[in-house]
Amino acid sequence: MDRTDLEEKVAHLIRAVEDLSDVVARQAAEIAGLERRVRLLMERAAEEEAFGAASPEANVRPPHW
Repeated sequence: MDRTDLEEKVAHLIRAVEDLSDVVARQAAEIAGLERRVRLLMERAAEEEAFGAASPEANVRPPHW
C-alpha cells in the first residue's frame, strides 16, 4: 500500500467518524428531549393520582351499578 492509498483510507475514516459523531450528538439531544417529556408525564400522573386519592367520590360506584 502506498502513501496515497493510506491517505485515502484515513480521509474516509475521518469522514465516517465525523458522520457517526453527528449521529450520536443528534441522538443525545433527542434522548434528552424524551427524558424531559417522560419526567413531565410522570409528574402529571403523580399529580392526577394525588388528586384522585384526595377525592373519595372517585372510588364510589355509580348509582346504576
